Amino acid sequence: QVQLVESGGGLVQAGGSLRLSCAASGRTFSSYAMGWFRQAPGKEREFVASISASAATTVYADSVKGRFTVSRANAKNTVYLQMNSLQPEDTAVYYCAQKRSGGSSWYPGREQGDYDYWGQGTQVTVSS
Repeated sequence: QVQLVESGGGLVQAGGSLRLSCAASGRTFSSYAMGWFRQAPGKEREFVASISASAATTVYADSVKGRFTVSRANAKNTVYLQMNSLQPEDTAVYYCAQKRSGGSSWYPGREQGDYDYWGQGTQVTVSS
């Protein structure tokens, strides 16, 4: 059974930084791309960033490009999201997810349907 556990959320002032972590267990972490998504109050969940299984390739939503950095430590079964220059519009519950098994499981993806395991989420609140 795959488990994903996020941590690192909290309250921060605009312009500040946070680092989210997602610890994975249950299957070979280094074989799967990982993604970060977020859901703001009253909005649908949206893609934030994704990283390939080897960490060679990353993909970002336009809204976070240049401010957020996704990385991973396969030896620790952990994926990270470094968030800098945070703005109130970044306020959301942030979720990590693991790609589905299959031909493209190693490659990053923007679509929620490409992921089959999700964490419980961690709240990020940015005050103005």
